[in-house]
Amino acid sequence: MAETVSALGVRRRASRSSPLRLDRQSVLGPVLVAPAILFIAVLVGYPFVLAIYLSVSDADVATSGLGRFVGLQNFVALFEADVFWTALRNTLLFTAVSWLFKGLLGTILAFLLNENLRFTRVFRFVILLPWTIPIALSSITWKWMFDTQYSIVNWIGRALGLIHENPNWLGEPTLAMISIIAVNVWRGFPFSAVILLAGMTSIPQEILDAAHVDGAGPVTRFRKVVVPMIAPILFVGTLYDLVFSLTDMTVVYLLTLGGPANTTHVLASFAYLVGIQSGALGRGAATALLLLPILAVVVFVTLRTLRRRDI
Repeated sequence: MAETVSALGVRRRASRSSPLRLDRQSVLGPVLVAPAILFIAVLVGYPFVLAIYLSVSDADVATSGLGRFVGLQNFVALFEADVFWTALRNTLLFTAVSWLFKGLLGTILAFLLNENLRFTRVFRFVILLPWTIPIALSSITWKWMFDTQYSIVNWIGRALGLIHENPNWLGEPTLAMISIIAVNVWRGFPFSAVILLAGMTSIPQEILDAAHVDGAGPVTRFRKVVVPMIAPILFVGTLYDLVFSLTDMTVVYLLTLGGPANTTHVLASFAYLVGIQSGALGRGAATALLLLPILAVVVFVTLRTLRRRDI
């Protein structure tokens, strides 16, 4: 009996001193983070490394294997293509204009939703529909609305006297670009409004009342009180919106397929056209990788701004 008790005591002391116990911070932390690291490595890391290799190879769907190494030949060929520069310009224009209007409309909508009016909850549900409806379904609807003959947009414009002939919304380069930006803004500004509304509702009402008593108007309260207090939420929401806009190809693909005459391509849709539809996997991977520097600059500037504000 004494030997059994002694053995149990030794086992307990050994278990207490064992470095594999999960109650140790040095063990529990890596164990909890390991699934996320494995997930990123498998679903993000491996495709990213494969894309880097493909971008410096001549891989295509007609040959077996991953192709042979060609260095920077794919990137040089892209820089010599006029369509690439059009896609790059469209990407920057598409992202900047969409971000501007999403922020403006999202701010106005957030102020309206923050008012305690009748049917506010119903309106909040309805206004989120553009963001929750599948993009394929909404894009098909918009494509019908932009149809040259059956467009409800043209019908309303003629009824109001704003237009006198049916514009070819998806058939002219400028109008097509305006159309895809409008659809992207329509779909994304409810997200901006929800992010801003979440921050506004977290501000104590006493602070806003005190600013109002001190003579601050609505614009001043928003600039001097609301924005500084919800800056972390605004920056994170802006970062997400910029990343989603930079990498969005669904609206372009479903509405215009990059046309007319490749004038509405963005980098994401152009990479899909070259790499998947045309079968040039190496050149398509090179096109997609060129989004990385743009995304890196956007993330770096946003995070550096957050750090400077001590948020």
